[in-house]
Amino acid sequence: MPTHYDLLIRGGTLVDGTGRAAFTADLAIQNGQIAAIGASLPGTATETLDATGLVVTPGFVDIHSHYDGQAFFDDTLAPSNAHGITTVVLGSCGIGFAPAREADHDLLVTTMESVEDIPGDVLRAGLPWEWETFPEYLDALDRRGFAMDVATQVGHVAIRTYVMGARGIANEKATAADVEKMAALAAEAVEAGALGFSTSRVKAHVTLAGDPVPGTTAAEDELFAIGRAIAKTGRPVVFQVAEAGTDGQDPQDAISEMAWMRRLSAETGLPVSFLVLQSLSAPDLWKELLDLALDAEKDGAKLRAQIANRPFGMLLGLTTRHPFMKRPTYKRLAAKCASVAELARELRRPEVREAILSEADAEGSGDKYEDIGQLAVMMPAMVFPLMDDLDYEPTADRSVDGLAKAKGVTPVEIVYDLMTGDEGRQMFLLPFFNYAGGDHEAILEMLNHPAAVLGLGDGGAHLATICDASMPTYQLSHWVKGRARGPKLSLERAVQMQTHDTAALYGLTDRGTLEVGKRGDVNVIDLEKLSLLPPRLVQDLPASGSRLLQGAVGYAATIVGGVVVRKDDRDTGARPGRLVRGAQ
Repeated sequence: MPTHYDLLIRGGTLVDGTGRAAFTADLAIQNGQIAAIGASLPGTATETLDATGLVVTPGFVDIHSHYDGQAFFDDTLAPSNAHGITTVVLGSCGIGFAPAREADHDLLVTTMESVEDIPGDVLRAGLPWEWETFPEYLDALDRRGFAMDVATQVGHVAIRTYVMGARGIANEKATAADVEKMAALAAEAVEAGALGFSTSRVKAHVTLAGDPVPGTTAAEDELFAIGRAIAKTGRPVVFQVAEAGTDGQDPQDAISEMAWMRRLSAETGLPVSFLVLQSLSAPDLWKELLDLALDAEKDGAKLRAQIANRPFGMLLGLTTRHPFMKRPTYKRLAAKCASVAELARELRRPEVREAILSEADAEGSGDKYEDIGQLAVMMPAMVFPLMDDLDYEPTADRSVDGLAKAKGVTPVEIVYDLMTGDEGRQMFLLPFFNYAGGDHEAILEMLNHPAAVLGLGDGGAHLATICDASMPTYQLSHWVKGRARGPKLSLERAVQMQTHDTAALYGLTDRGTLEVGKRGDVNVIDLEKLSLLPPRLVQDLPASGSRLLQGAVGYAATIVGGVVVRKDDRDTGARPGRLVRGAQ
């Protein structure tokens, strides 16, 4: 008798995530799993999608996000939902909200606010605090449904604060008793379903008071005890490190960090995932770190660098930060205008332009990112307007400096005139990382390095300055079909990096490839049409909070557990995503 499926995808070009060549076939899903793959599958289905001429891939697995709070007030998990992501990992960089006593709530909120640029008012209004322990936090997530599956790690900041209180916050050395308690809590979290443990060694990760976040300077005995404890559970877990070699300090510090990570992985058998970006101050350090990670395999260690597939920095503009924020005329107009479009119109008036360009800065508002806007005119060769083509690999002549020289005007005039056009929506890319050479050649080398894995999308974080959760779309729109300045990636390899490889690192081996028996997480993509939309500011968070979102076009369907959650780039309202407890 003919077989009846829940969902049947007909005639697509399957890129199955294994790296093998694409092929044309049908794909059927039943009870949330892939039930059959083959040419002209017999049978019927409750829902059928015609994928003729379209690419069918596994759902994308994003292993680096900060939706720890947002998951409780945004079940879409935007902007990740618009980019083919069907599984997202929370709890990165050592930061999270469990375990947590009531007295520590505000500290954890302000730490997230300071490090990840998520407004504290948004988190205070949106977090239900239904938990104290980490298992209770997972239970709270488990009671909710999402537009994708969510998994999480347990963070060092919360554990250290829970055990040591003020001493932990001050980064005092942990006693033997402290270490034992922290290790036990980490193991408890893993037993309850955490995919691993995360910590930060980045000195630029500071609290609102300006102090390094708890755990930044933790001694090896503390780190190794936690590593041994989570390894002893016998569950496949990851030890994630926001590594110290990406923020411009002495490269030797980063190399030293690699040594203890190598020993920890070799001793415990845990994969250690750390973060790597190309810095301006040490543009070749990334290569040494990746090669050290590969060399560690001689000791039985597994070190994997999380990398970004495009320049990593900030977005400047009228809706974010810019060089004129402290100028009196700007401040007066910004206070009275009801919208960005109205403000842009006022700023374009010739007399207003002349006044602002001639004024000196007044006292600032206290916004820690306010002065970042000055960089648009202080280092104009490294600031690029994101024009209609959204080129993240621009040539020097497209920088603010290049445009100013071509027009015979000053960089500050270029920034002002572009910023106030298009109703104030123009954004400028300031790539602090991954653009030291002015192209993507270093990024390509990272992508092709065997010790690297895609990460660093930072979904849910840096709401007013960064929007990198769109990187999975960029993986295909740029690296497969759009790049003009050098070699590209094959479609098969580009998909494998964002599916099989990311899933495998975190032990999510029930997904990441299109194979019978695997989870029915699938993207159906119009590759010719696939492209990013411009970043835009929206005000849709609790406490009237704002955030940057970046959408995409070209996703004919995104499917989570056999349920279509997005169709033709629109949310269907379905929320089949659930908490993933531990490796699968």
